[in-house]
Amino acid sequence: MSKPYDGVGLRAVMRSVAFLTAGALAVPLLTGCGAEDEAGKPLAGQEIAPAARALVADGGTLHWAVDSVPETFNTFQSDADATTTRVAQAVLPSMYRIDANGRARRNADYLESAKVVDTEPKQVVLYKLNQQAVWSDGREIGAADFAAQWRALSGKDSAYWTARNAGYERIEKIERGDNDLEVRVTFSRPYSDWQSLFSPLYPKDVMGTPTSFNDGARRTLKVTAGPFLVKKVDRKKAQVRLTRNPRWWGQPAKLSEIRLTTVPRTERAAALASGKVELAEIDPADVQRIEGAAKGTAAGPLAGPGAGRTAAKALESWALAHGSDDEAAEHETKARKGLRKAIARWERQQKALKDFEVRRSLEPAYTQLALNGADGPLADERVRRAVARALDRRKLAELVLKPLGLPVEPVGSHLALSGQEAYADNSGALGGQDTAEARALLADAGWVAGGPVKEEKKEKKEKEQKEEKKGEKAAGAKGEKSEDDGSDAEGSDDEKSQGGSDGAYIVGEDDKGHGTDDRQLAQERQGGAPGAYAPRGTRAPAGAAAGALAKDGKALSLRFVLPSGPGSEPLRTVAARITKMLEKVGIRTETVKVTDESYFKDHIAAGQYDLALYSWPATAFPATDARPIYAKPVPAADGSLSVEQNYTRVGTDQVDQLFDRASITLDANEERSLIRKADSRIWATAASIPLYQRPQLTAARKSVVNAGAFGFQTPVYEDMGFLKKGSQLPPSPAESE
Repeated sequence: MSKPYDGVGLRAVMRSVAFLTAGALAVPLLTGCGAEDEAGKPLAGQEIAPAARALVADGGTLHWAVDSVPETFNTFQSDADATTTRVAQAVLPSMYRIDANGRARRNADYLESAKVVDTEPKQVVLYKLNQQAVWSDGREIGAADFAAQWRALSGKDSAYWTARNAGYERIEKIERGDNDLEVRVTFSRPYSDWQSLFSPLYPKDVMGTPTSFNDGARRTLKVTAGPFLVKKVDRKKAQVRLTRNPRWWGQPAKLSEIRLTTVPRTERAAALASGKVELAEIDPADVQRIEGAAKGTAAGPLAGPGAGRTAAKALESWALAHGSDDEAAEHETKARKGLRKAIARWERQQKALKDFEVRRSLEPAYTQLALNGADGPLADERVRRAVARALDRRKLAELVLKPLGLPVEPVGSHLALSGQEAYADNSGALGGQDTAEARALLADAGWVAGGPVKEEKKEKKEKEQKEEKKGEKAAGAKGEKSEDDGSDAEGSDDEKSQGGSDGAYIVGEDDKGHGTDDRQLAQERQGGAPGAYAPRGTRAPAGAAAGALAKDGKALSLRFVLPSGPGSEPLRTVAARITKMLEKVGIRTETVKVTDESYFKDHIAAGQYDLALYSWPATAFPATDARPIYAKPVPAADGSLSVEQNYTRVGTDQVDQLFDRASITLDANEERSLIRKADSRIWATAASIPLYQRPQLTAARKSVVNAGAFGFQTPVYEDMGFLKKGSQLPPSPAESE
């Protein structure tokens, strides 16, 4: 399962890591390079303080901050979250794991081998299980568990409340092989991503009946088969306790216990300092504070004039500078006492934070700008392309990543990230930043500067009142609106604080696509993607950026919806910069800030936006997992439109066909080629513009090893622990250079 990022609750039905808010590869590609050369390497390696098991102490409890105690421990249910995934990784079997390059690798603890043994008349995969693999109740893991999971997730029985069944619906039967350690899976039709199945694998006790599936694993997991087991779920203390599994047959867990403890992100620095947790994902502001503690300097709001002094001195200086003469004279006033307590508390916390370090990498997820093609100006592919061509994606990536010391490289694919097999930079199908080209595309679409704008105040007011009532009913609170001219006050403050869609389906435009005309053919002869460029000879009108663009009496203005929560500052900073870039080509935006709770459900999923920023996780199985995100919307049986996870409402028959072909080929090279072609076509629709891979920031006590910023790789829970006293880690490659 996946979850959105930047503090907003977007849920995607995908298999990778459990969350809102491309110019070129790090190494330039050369003509004639092979597929692996195009895939490249991960832009940033993991930082987990790697240590040989001999250097890791035996025992100890790791307190690990999480966002919440999960509502369910069943990863196949709709309300599963990141903590659900974390628990599943530690306590349940998985036939395949994800490696440091974001690729699926056989998990030898459970699987001796797995291969396709027949393709005619049907595809058959033979799994040979590790003979030591047993559930925590002593029963062997076997075909009965595989069969129960298949039946639960096949989609044939609606009594099972499943969130996804991708791949399982293609299975025809599951049977025991020549012995109890062999499982034969026969598919009704070929399935290239068969390695995505049975990870995680639940016991038949959970998957065997609709009742056990729906309710049996919501509050706890009684039967498991990993290095850890679920000891206790304490919802009052907001904590999940994982302890060693005495029946574990692999390398024994170094830690005696892992306590997953709920800590709000705004409180994590204090929780680290107090000893409540030793490991926590953090926000950029906490990075400054922790690294400031190590240097003995102030951080956060005290940075600046007092940055060269100790935190306590800087705070005291700041307090005195902001107090009145009367306050300075009244040493025993409540305000003075409060300041002294605050200084002492700050000093204690900063002293404690010296024992921590920030481990950083890039998440297996990317942030995109989504353009809603349902209606309005963005229903015209030329306007969408104009928006895309107005953006300098490298500068946007730099805005987020450079202050954190992470590689600045725009993402070049919707379907994979650098290092993964399917990755290739296909952004050329749309083209890079080009202000003149963006203006020309807008002019070709009929948007001209200085055009007459009809007075529609009454109509606009009635529409706003209608939306306000609708918003209050759906979200419980209305969003904050500001007509954005590129100098949005909050956005500016945030920024200062941060270092040829051929056959395109667009909702409401069923039969009105531009199709293949002379303009498109001419563009193809010029070497560009269909529709990616305005016709030759189309010039931007003089002074196009000087005033608002208008068409048919209406000004060109796009509704940019953003979350308003404290964890979403990076998104608002990026949005402010995007607004300025769009203004240069004559596109105005109206910024609407909404609560984090309503951002996805009431706006993104409901289609109530023009522009939005949110993230998708990467996957090792894009033919399966990414298809619902880019599938062409289709009418449902009840007359509504089924968009799956395609919240831009733009899709093409060609992309669907490429996904379908990729999902049935058993030739890995052909599958990779088809995925890359699909990505090129997705770029050409200009409905989703990948911007940057998300930063992954983890604070860890310096003695914690084999844990931190994992990057792509599935954590190895049995190797986590604390460095033995007197031991030293070898220098990292970066330190030894």
